[in-house]
Amino acid sequence: MKYAYEDLNSDQFETLIVFLCQHLLGISVQGFSRGPDGGRDAKFVGTAELHPSKASPWIGTIIIQAKHTNGYNRHFSEADFSGGVNSIVGKEIQRIKKLRHSKQLDHYMLFANRRLAGNAESDIRAQISKECDIPESSIYLCGIEQLEIFLKTFPEVALKANLDPVDSPLIVSSDDLAVVVQALAKYRTALSAVIDTPPVPRIPYERKNELNNMTEAYAKEQRRRYLKDTSQIRTFLAAPENIDLQRLYESVTEEFQLKITSKRKDHQSFDCVMEYLVELLFSRDPILCQLAHKRLTRAVLFYMYWNCDIGELDDA
Repeated sequence: MKYAYEDLNSDQFETLIVFLCQHLLGISVQGFSRGPDGGRDAKFVGTAELHPSKASPWIGTIIIQAKHTNGYNRHFSEADFSGGVNSIVGKEIQRIKKLRHSKQLDHYMLFANRRLAGNAESDIRAQISKECDIPESSIYLCGIEQLEIFLKTFPEVALKANLDPVDSPLIVSSDDLAVVVQALAKYRTALSAVIDTPPVPRIPYERKNELNNMTEAYAKEQRRRYLKDTSQIRTFLAAPENIDLQRLYESVTEEFQLKITSKRKDHQSFDCVMEYLVELLFSRDPILCQLAHKRLTRAVLFYMYWNCDIGELDDA
């Protein structure tokens, strides 16, 4: 099977990589707790059992890094990952240099739930080798294609890592929402010319905020910015020609509400829920993160809340 690595959280992904490396290198692979890691998520000291091969294993101190993203279909070659000194690889290089200088690194492994093309693998490995004075043969990059092979070879790794969807963070799909937002953006100008009826909430806004533990300041700012958009969104979704978009919207809100309900304990206030959803949607979908769609995405999320499609109600 293929695992939805983007639906894991960072801790789950790191745990998965530690268990995998125990098979590749040896049982003494040591994982580290959350916090400043000095450029290492895990470490192995000794002679590797299987990597790169039984005939010619790595010997010495092996530093292991696991870089997780909630984004869909991401690549090693993207600018945020390997595009300069402020990219993930750029920052890793600075940490590798320190470990190399203090003789705490002989070999380096970098795992990420991103796609890894052959040219990107060669370029990144050569860059790390040149800047950190490490032989290219002592650097290993692993993307999701190879991860799938490893997990088929060592199926017990996934079991040890407890890859259970119940334990996943508040992760929602962005695909259907992107279709709604894109369609709404296209017709919004025409809608604004005919809408002048103010929206009416199902329950008082203040009462809903109290039920959901949304702070007064955040609720006030949300209403100030996006209340004027709710009538346009409602009219757009209610139009007979948009029945398919209405069904998509209902599918989105049903998923969001169920996920929020099941994971609400992880977020102290609904402010955090809303901002978490916004950041997640922008990171996962190239349509929603476009400058022209960012504000509209926030407006649609506010509409979901204002329209009582997400969040607790009086009968909760």
